[in-house]
Amino acid sequence: MHIVSTPLPHREGQGGGSAIKVGILGAAGYTGGELIRLLLNHPEAEIVFANSESNAGNQVSDVHEGLVGDTDLRFTADMPFDQVDVVFFCFGHGKSEAFLKEHTIPGHVKIIDLAQDFRIKGKKEEADMAKMTPDGHDFVYGLPEINRDDIKKAQHVANPGCFATAIQLALLPAANMNMLKYDVSVNAITGSTGAGQKPGATTHFSWRADNMSIYKPFEHQHIAEIRQSIKQVQGYLDADIDFIPYRGPFARGIFCTAVIRTMVPEKAIVEAYKDFYRDAAFTHYSDKPIDLKQVVNTNKALVHCEKHGNKLLVTSCIDNLLKGAVGQAVQNMNLMFGFDETAGLRLKASAF
Repeated sequence: MHIVSTPLPHREGQGGGSAIKVGILGAAGYTGGELIRLLLNHPEAEIVFANSESNAGNQVSDVHEGLVGDTDLRFTADMPFDQVDVVFFCFGHGKSEAFLKEHTIPGHVKIIDLAQDFRIKGKKEEADMAKMTPDGHDFVYGLPEINRDDIKKAQHVANPGCFATAIQLALLPAANMNMLKYDVSVNAITGSTGAGQKPGATTHFSWRADNMSIYKPFEHQHIAEIRQSIKQVQGYLDADIDFIPYRGPFARGIFCTAVIRTMVPEKAIVEAYKDFYRDAAFTHYSDKPIDLKQVVNTNKALVHCEKHGNKLLVTSCIDNLLKGAVGQAVQNMNLMFGFDETAGLRLKASAF
């Protein structure tokens, strides 16, 4: 990995000068398109380049057709890192690590990686990533609800996974109460955009429509980062997270249910959940049962609890492309550059 180690001072926040300059790698996929949509409307950001070798020279709106009339930006094969303050990696999983081994990025340029390559602490030291910094892998796990202060000081952020975000936000307040002592059952269903823009057998409309299926039961790659965050908050985790992921017959969103065994009274649990998210910019406890349309097209996460005997049912929902991906990435960018955390992210839910 080739990164010059001396960071330069970043620009001040709102009203403090010119907009920060942004580069996007892997800009032709679903996350790239959503990121461009957000940044075009961000009060403090300017897109310098949107990299896609296969689409170089084409207008961004020819690929991301929802942006017709919004921008004349074109994809480029160039990567002028010396002209930007921050770069977003919108690669597929496993490509970020390889890219950083092969390319030089100036030390002042902040990195926000949307892939899973740097989410697990210590993993990359074991994979001989010591060339990145004298201390090895220095990516901060970008879940603001528990790592806000570290994100503010970070030069490199590993954005959480979409399932991982929804599940962690359902479980972390319980972990903070030391309640995750027994195996936790989790079911979560995701929209087809979670599989990326490249067509596949399980994303084809005629297969996906009016259909449901499971995949990677008990073995999903996001379990590791979920366990990591629970250990961070609770101090330990001896129990299993029994996660069953579902493919849903819709385009975007994640709806999650988790069952926790506990004798703690419901009133105390609800108060603890509300307190845990009291200062969260986008995660909200709902006294009423929640539904997916309340969050689709927003950076919000909603959480609801209800007790059934000694079982606590926690539901949570997010938009997989926003709070589960680029919305949270922009939220992290805002924190890293000292902006209002909600800048560019005041979006209306597509509830009707």
